[in-house]
Amino acid sequence: MGGDRLENKTSVSVASWSSLNARMDNRFATAFVIACVLSLISTIYMAASIGTDFWYEYRSPVQENSSDLNKSIWDEFISDEADEKTYNDALFRYNGTMGLWRRCITIPKNMHWYSPPERTESFDVVTKCVSFTLTEQFMEKFVDPGNHNSGIDLLRTYLWRCQFLLPFVSLGLMCFGALIGLCACICRSLYPTIATGILHLLAGLCTLGSVSCYVAGIELLHQKLELPDNVSGEFGWSFCLACVSAPLQFMASALFIWAAHTNRKEYTLMKAYRVA
Repeated sequence: MGGDRLENKTSVSVASWSSLNARMDNRFATAFVIACVLSLISTIYMAASIGTDFWYEYRSPVQENSSDLNKSIWDEFISDEADEKTYNDALFRYNGTMGLWRRCITIPKNMHWYSPPERTESFDVVTKCVSFTLTEQFMEKFVDPGNHNSGIDLLRTYLWRCQFLLPFVSLGLMCFGALIGLCACICRSLYPTIATGILHLLAGLCTLGSVSCYVAGIELLHQKLELPDNVSGEFGWSFCLACVSAPLQFMASALFIWAAHTNRKEYTLMKAYRVA
């Protein structure tokens, strides 16, 4: 009788542990899936942010449709010798937008006729964009923009370089983390995902750093080059995507690390119970 009771208790205990283990597996799997979804969304947002040209937008009155003036501005804007002041003056005047890779201005589409001033707001306009070269991305910024004799502004120079490089570092870390997560799924183990969580944490810090560098760089630029009257500037939706991506990366990181750490701890306790 005593042996039967002991056997029954052992069976009940094993069944309860199996049920608890199944509930824990479901909980960890749910956290893992949510973290993967957050990671995917943040990756898409970050990639879209890097590839679009609306980190910062300027709003200015519609300019007169003077073909000579437009041609002159456009020639200076696309010139290889265009310095920081030259292309920023064009951005201020012609509803410019800036991304990490390109700068764009909006000019009247019809370059060979002139409309009276009262009809300027009805112009058909076209957006013209110019890509930053790698040389321009790593070019020094000067204390007085456009004046090469004013000395190098190290703070703005390194802020510009960081805002350009950090988003790519962030994207690379997330892709590498996704590869580790895929390997964890193949191995049917959550423990390697702790590395994925750490990589997502670093990616979030890089994204946050990029956003901070961009804001600081814009503020310092506007201290050097004041906006003309009737011209306003605001951060665009590309910048907002990067801002949203950072907290998503942090949340995915927390879920990955929690799932991996807690699963490892529970597995150790269960193994110790079975040995006992």
